Amino acid sequence: MSINVTIPLADRYAAAKAAADAANAALDALKDEIKELGLPTLQGITCDLTLSLVEQKRLDQKKVAQLLTAEQIEACKSPVLMHNIRVKAKGIEA
Repeated sequence: MSINVTIPLADRYAAAKAAADAANAALDALKDEIKELGLPTLQGITCDLTLSLVEQKRLDQKKVAQLLTAEQIEACKSPVLMHNIRVKAKGIEA
């Protein structure tokens, strides 16, 4: 006997997001471990890793606010549209 169950899209999304969050947490832990070692290269069976320190420059928003007027800051802003999907768990009793 075969049971055909269609899982709602919301539930599939929530399950995939939970799996992705767990994978990201595991990846972050591995990154921390790699950085702790501080070795420039790590050799594996399927791949090699390189660790390097890269400097990036970021805009200091507080300094910008001190140098520009509110109108100048507002004139520099441009709208960005993005989708926001949130998972709200339902309290289902068994």
